[in-house]
Amino acid sequence: MKIRVIFTLIALIFSLGMPNFGHAFDLDETVDDDIRKNYNPSKLIDDVGIKANVSAAEEEPLPALPNITKHENPKQNSTAKTKTEPQRPVYTQGTIPVKSGTKFDVINTSAISDWQSRGTVIKFKTNAAITGKNYTIPASTIFTAEIIESHQPQITCNGGLVVIRVYSMNYKGQTVPVNASITIANDKKIFFNNIKGERKYWKTVWKKGNWGRSLFNSMLNLTLKLGAEGSTVILSPFPLAYGTICLGLNALTSPICAFCSKGGHVSIPAGKHFRIKLLEDMYL
Repeated sequence: MKIRVIFTLIALIFSLGMPNFGHAFDLDETVDDDIRKNYNPSKLIDDVGIKANVSAAEEEPLPALPNITKHENPKQNSTAKTKTEPQRPVYTQGTIPVKSGTKFDVINTSAISDWQSRGTVIKFKTNAAITGKNYTIPASTIFTAEIIESHQPQITCNGGLVVIRVYSMNYKGQTVPVNASITIANDKKIFFNNIKGERKYWKTVWKKGNWGRSLFNSMLNLTLKLGAEGSTVILSPFPLAYGTICLGLNALTSPICAFCSKGGHVSIPAGKHFRIKLLEDMYL
């Protein structure tokens, strides 16, 4: 207890030498000694609930994540359930033959044009009963066809094109396979199953030459008028020469201009006469 003795002496000196400023310092070290004797770090850690060198995350693991149930989109689910494969015709093969080359006069129930794309379905129906050996095809029998090729008018005055293939017939509630082509379309005979728009080359050449012919006629009339008057007869050849030159130039350029023009469209309204020709035997 040396510190205590030293402080006691210092206090005594100050109390004797400086009576007006007497102070006493009493330091009790017994409490510190008791704390040092009874201090136990492990017990203190246990009291406050902390473990040395162990993180809270390692002591207490995080709770498990809840199970997440995947919910389907109701809109997509309903679409998937309602979506069905397109119904395809069920073909039947009979025993009554209809020979290749047989022709059927029908009318189209839908319009046909070169604006329609490949795969467009076209319907025809018979406007009267058709009777053959051992069979009768009643009126209003439906033939189903599709467009297998089409294009709109092209340059060189080439017209539009539609190619149709007939592939089935509805006979007494059954779908009969057919392989047939079109030989008459809109009361016009066609070749190689090609329904073509009007080719207008020569019509376009003549149309492009209208300007030259009109100018030539005007200059000719002016020449005759100038020649009828004595004072202007000397000028009469010039309008005729000008009109002739323009007519010749127009005649040379009109075929070139027509080459860059287009032909006519294919446009057939419903209710027109067609003729279907079988390319293979058909069995009813």
